Amino acid sequence: MLRIALTGGIASGKTTVSDAFAGLGVPVIDADINARAVVEPGTPALQALVGLFGTAILEDNGELDRKALRQIVFRDEQARKQLEAVLHPAIRSLSEQQSHDFAAAGHPYLIHAIPLLLETGQAGDFDRVIVVDVPVELQIERVMQRDNCDRPHAEAIIRSQASREQRLQAATDVITNHGSTDDLRAQVMALHSKILALATAAH
Repeated sequence: MLRIALTGGIASGKTTVSDAFAGLGVPVIDADINARAVVEPGTPALQALVGLFGTAILEDNGELDRKALRQIVFRDEQARKQLEAVLHPAIRSLSEQQSHDFAAAGHPYLIHAIPLLLETGQAGDFDRVIVVDVPVELQIERVMQRDNCDRPHAEAIIRSQASREQRLQAATDVITNHGSTDDLRAQVMALHSKILALATAAH
């Protein structure tokens, strides 16, 4: 089974692309979904975070107050590193378990959707890397529209991630997302056929 990473900068359209692959029957392991799963009430990761940052990061119902946690780590580099040291191994562990389950079910390939693939040094763990590429100017416009924020804020978010050039350098396959949804789906379909052929040849 081929393991394929899917990544891209903020507002590049990763979710639209991963949904298109899922629509073709490809298993998708989403790091963002797993990031929420590993901090549900009663999980070791949530208990570890409370040990680090106190009960102020909890809602009244015992769930993680993401906004409160974001405010703590946003202004404290050390706190952000502590958060990542808890979250990243837990997310990877859950993703690996899901990957084994899909492999056992006989799928020819699966996709790991990982927004911070390059930033967390995981690109080398996969057989191929799909990058959803979008011009930076369009990315800025989409972030401003989606998050209802000003241009400096959008630019700051984009600067905090790997650059467009770094992502393209790591890519084995590129999907460009500055056209229509139909165009995007056509690219996914073509890439799906290509990867299926590679997966078959690998057997």
